[in-house]
Amino acid sequence: MRSVVLDTETTGMPVTDGHRIIEIGCVELEGRRLTGRHFHVYLQPDREVDEGAIAVHGITNEYLKDKPRFREIADDFFEFINGAQLIIHNAAFDVGFINNEFALLGQQERAEVSDYCSVLDTLMMARERHPGQRNNLDALCKRYGVDNSGRDLHGALLDAEILADVYLAMTGGQTSLSLAGQGAEGDGSGRPQASAIRRLPAGRALTRVIRASEAELAAHAVRLAAIEKSAGGPALWAQLEAPAATE
Repeated sequence: MRSVVLDTETTGMPVTDGHRIIEIGCVELEGRRLTGRHFHVYLQPDREVDEGAIAVHGITNEYLKDKPRFREIADDFFEFINGAQLIIHNAAFDVGFINNEFALLGQQERAEVSDYCSVLDTLMMARERHPGQRNNLDALCKRYGVDNSGRDLHGALLDAEILADVYLAMTGGQTSLSLAGQGAEGDGSGRPQASAIRRLPAGRALTRVIRASEAELAAHAVRLAAIEKSAGGPALWAQLEAPAATE
């Protein structure tokens, strides 16, 4: 599946008060892997940016004076997102602004993002997994160990890049599993891949196995439980072992 992790910055809120998009940042994922392709642009909104919004993202009216208007980049933006799964934190906000920008151009066929993209809201996902906790992007970075040290202010492209890391961590972290030093790359589906078991030649002595003590096994179980609670699901190795445990 092709996914686009997307974020916007605006002149303020809400969109119904005439506020506009001033920055769009997108990064592309194919099969849970970053492709290196991105879409990033600053926009002239033809209105003043609210002081409160400038305090959040640092984008000033002076900086936007010579930037293109949405109509100049609309086709390129649509081509980048068309048919993709959009991954957005608090999707209703960004989708509402995108729909508004296309509607202002009279492009009604593009004025409803859900007609040509599917939308996954990571804020809703986080609230389901961590009810009663803070689930903004900074809180999720801390929870999942994602580095956001360069995020002094909000920025659409930087936030999209950080959200991509958070999304991958929230939904499993690893994109492939390599066993026996084979370096398996996976099939692009996001499912774990395992290399074939290599059997020893006949007559060759096996390496002595030192089994874990009961105390070590108990400590291991506690650690797995903590990982499962943090990730919102069982670890990959637990999933791989599950079929064998039921045989």
